[in-house]
Amino acid sequence: MDLKELLELRVKKYKRREFIAGDPICVPHEFSKREDVEIAGLLTATLAWGRREQIIKSARKLMSLMGWAPYEFVTLATENDMHAFDGFVHRTFNAVDAAGFCRMLKKIYCDGGMENLFVSENLMDGVARYRAVAEKVLPPRSLKHVPDVDRGSAAKRVFMFLRWMVRKDEVDLGLWKKISPSGLYIPLDVHTGNVARADGLLTRKTNDRKAVEELTHRLRTFCPEDPVKYDFALFAEGVNT
Repeated sequence: MDLKELLELRVKKYKRREFIAGDPICVPHEFSKREDVEIAGLLTATLAWGRREQIIKSARKLMSLMGWAPYEFVTLATENDMHAFDGFVHRTFNAVDAAGFCRMLKKIYCDGGMENLFVSENLMDGVARYRAVAEKVLPPRSLKHVPDVDRGSAAKRVFMFLRWMVRKDEVDLGLWKKISPSGLYIPLDVHTGNVARADGLLTRKTNDRKAVEELTHRLRTFCPEDPVKYDFALFAEGVNT
């Protein structure tokens, strides 16, 4: 069996609807309104480090504090309403960060929406644009939750969010049509990196922007139109072995 056949086999094994329940993507799946899905997706992805069970629990708690209507909360909440987050903590993400992200999201929607923010010929530029907005709105302590690809970040959580929004299958939501799946980058974390190196797909030892570009370029040789479908073949294999 060659490497592409192995990857395709793993994709079929893991890219199933049953995958949703135990993965953070289950949270945006609980919404139907486009903007609610986007906000739930971005905030859940932002919280996505640590045990998946705790990520899901924290993301659902955050949605509950927003009345399970995140777009309405983001666009209509007063400064007093931001006290709803008092006491919220997920690792280093706290109430100050939650309120800051709500203010940032309000600006993003006032300026044309989330999809338009990321649309670019190279998605690295879209992620850099997201960082630029964050630098204008977020308090300094909250900037650690927004990756800076211009300084070499792998931006794993943002690229995972973009995978959710752009790809369309039984797992990914596929809401966005202005960005092609062919332009996505692999969400690179420890599990994905370890499996990719073991498979001979990645030579760079550091999980940074250059590693993301190297691995994505290699995956595009197998499936130019949808390279990030192999995220299932790498991440899930690493978690489950």
